[in-house]
Amino acid sequence: MRSSRKSRAASLSVASNTLLTAGKLAAGIVTGSVGIIAEALHSGIDLVAALIAYFSVRISDLPPDRDHPYGHGKAESIAGAIEALLIVVAAVWIVYEAIDKLVHGAAVEMLGLAAGVMAVSAAANLAVSRYLLKVAREEDSLALEADGQHLATDVYTSAGVACGMAAVWLSGWDWLDPLAALAVAVLIGVIGIKLVRNATQQLMDHGLPEAEQAAIRAILEAEPRVLSWHRLLTRKAGSQRYVIVHAVFPADISLREAHAVTDALECRIAEQFAPAHVTIHQEIDGEEACGDGQTSE
Repeated sequence: MRSSRKSRAASLSVASNTLLTAGKLAAGIVTGSVGIIAEALHSGIDLVAALIAYFSVRISDLPPDRDHPYGHGKAESIAGAIEALLIVVAAVWIVYEAIDKLVHGAAVEMLGLAAGVMAVSAAANLAVSRYLLKVAREEDSLALEADGQHLATDVYTSAGVACGMAAVWLSGWDWLDPLAALAVAVLIGVIGIKLVRNATQQLMDHGLPEAEQAAIRAILEAEPRVLSWHRLLTRKAGSQRYVIVHAVFPADISLREAHAVTDALECRIAEQFAPAHVTIHQEIDGEEACGDGQTSE
């Protein structure tokens, strides 16, 4: 089942981030590295994001009810927005701490331990993030995608901090550690802003991507008994797509035949973009319909 698979993926992320956050925080306190502490905060944010993703995917898979006739898919959009905002907040905090260390100075100790923690973190996050992003693509889950992107950035940021540790060890310049933390913050901030934009589009009922709308138009135009179509409206909530369109039939078509054609078109579109809810309104050529919108050529 889709829900059980997404829940298992989210549970793996929670477990992984719990262990990594604890390990990085301990190493950061022992070594005094602001870079590792920054990474611990990043993993802590990822842990919160993983918990949000876990609960959101369980909620989003609940069936429609009287209070939520369109289902609960927006739970993933809300979760994605919260996760993205947490990333941005983390980036701002890291910048503040790194600048403070640059101004006042701070020595980094036990560089071998620091580098080892970062290497383990990068390896673990690489494996978990690949799995999460794979499930997110196959299940079309925004919440899991955001969670996977968090862990993917950890791979690069952990490598960046490790490089900072190596640079401090080779040069003796402790200021290279907070400089590496600043690079981590920039990368985190960019990812966060991108995720904010993606989540906001779903919350604002942004239309489906142009490629998907083009595929819907192709299905409509391939049906010879549909003279034209208009008012194509699309949106997405979680992994569920919603499509509404008005199809114009010739005046001499029977109601039974028009209904059969409509059912076939709805099934064709729904199957191509599953899970999808498709509604096609039937209109007769020459009859005036209220409203306007996107129209076929």
